[in-house]
Amino acid sequence: MGSNFEFVNPQFFWLFLLLPVLVLWYLWKRKQQTASLKISSVSGFKSGKNWLARLKPLLFALRLLALSALIIAMARPRTVDESTKTKTTRGIDIVMAIDVSASMLARDLKPNRLEALKTVAARFINGRPNDRIGLVEYAGESYTRTPLTSDKTIVLSSLKNITYNTTIEGGTAIGSGLATAVIRLKESRAKSKVIILLTDGVNNTGFIDPKIASELAVEFGIKVYTIGLGSNGMAMSPIGIRPDGGFQYGNVQVEIDEVLLKEIAAKTGGQYFRATSTTKLEQIYEEINKLEKTDIEEFKYTHYDEMFRPWAIFALILIGFEFLLRTTIFKGFL
Repeated sequence: MGSNFEFVNPQFFWLFLLLPVLVLWYLWKRKQQTASLKISSVSGFKSGKNWLARLKPLLFALRLLALSALIIAMARPRTVDESTKTKTTRGIDIVMAIDVSASMLARDLKPNRLEALKTVAARFINGRPNDRIGLVEYAGESYTRTPLTSDKTIVLSSLKNITYNTTIEGGTAIGSGLATAVIRLKESRAKSKVIILLTDGVNNTGFIDPKIASELAVEFGIKVYTIGLGSNGMAMSPIGIRPDGGFQYGNVQVEIDEVLLKEIAAKTGGQYFRATSTTKLEQIYEEINKLEKTDIEEFKYTHYDEMFRPWAIFALILIGFEFLLRTTIFKGFL
């Protein structure tokens, strides 16, 4: 809600330039009407009513005040209260399919690929208040982490808790991850259905061919944005397990099946992006955010409170008071 004060017809304020002219005219006319007489003493002319003669300019002052009030009234002062109400007319259902294989712990993004992704994805989710979002995890197999929901608290909490674990079979099953995301969206009645598929490797396991999964996405009208995550060249990645259970790191060649990811995106009407750094990943999610706009209908309500009436009434009162004084108290001095 916003409240503003305005004048509808401010051009009438130019009439205030007449006031100095009227004052000069009044002084000149008064001087012309005043006769001068030189006598030795004015004691014989003193009267109790001389104070009324000195107050005679009050009538002119009342006229000027009345004219000023009328000018302000004609300028139409008013307050404007505006309120808006938004209504989502077309929500978007989005499923984020996230690769959680061991290679996502590579440290070419800080602190590692998975944590960098979670930070950027959280900002993306916060920026989609009107959409339903779901999460799918995949490595050698896939499963639904969070079904489609408009409750961002649930989605963000679930995203925060995504970590690499040995429960999921190792490898990168892009086809399985994509197929699970499609299943989450196939019953959706949203006019726009989107999958954001992120991986840092190549499809090397799983029972579902990624091309078959992309054909399913096309059949259900789902658009897929694919993201290849990883720097160019070598990256410090897990290469083994130490005796204490922690990962042993070493330089590993970054391999991403960009041909496949481009094909999936092109077939479904989406786009392929390559994120070689955290900054680039942020830019990619910002770009997707711009490409997938939710239609929002905005209703604007405006209330006007006209304030010219008090000024007009005040001017009429001054004119009436001036007329009353002129025809009564000051009648004998005009």
